[in-house]
Amino acid sequence: MPKRNFNHKAFTLMEVMVAVMIVSVVIAALLQMRGNTTHKFFGIKEMMKTNQYNSFILSHGNGYGFEKSNTDMYRLIEDFDVENDLRRKLKAIKVELNYVELDVIDTSEYEDSGDDEESETKGSSGIIFEIGKTSLKTKDFKGSLIRIKIQ
Repeated sequence: MPKRNFNHKAFTLMEVMVAVMIVSVVIAALLQMRGNTTHKFFGIKEMMKTNQYNSFILSHGNGYGFEKSNTDMYRLIEDFDVENDLRRKLKAIKVELNYVELDVIDTSEYEDSGDDEESETKGSSGIIFEIGKTSLKTKDFKGSLIRIKIQ
């Protein structure tokens, strides 16, 4: 019977299993990283949308946001130059605005109340600061911002 030579160059079963384990751990880590970035991307996208809608309210100055009202986004963007497709999409979005007065600061209370002639001729130069919170609510999102109204 002839003698056989068993010096074959090959991987053992254990080496193949270790390589498969390493590759599967790397793939799992990559999938988790992709999932995290996707989640963060959608969060940033929603935050940008909310900030954009809040800027529409702020652009109207005293026009919107200091009372409770229902309107649509079309009325809030009528002063902006936007594309027609976006204008049509925003026209369909109904918005509920709620305003809550948080505090009122009257600076005339802090003026010097001296009895000399100068204080009588100056008159009242008090400024009233009204601090409130405007909430913007649609069916898809909610946002709020703190506002200061000077009277």
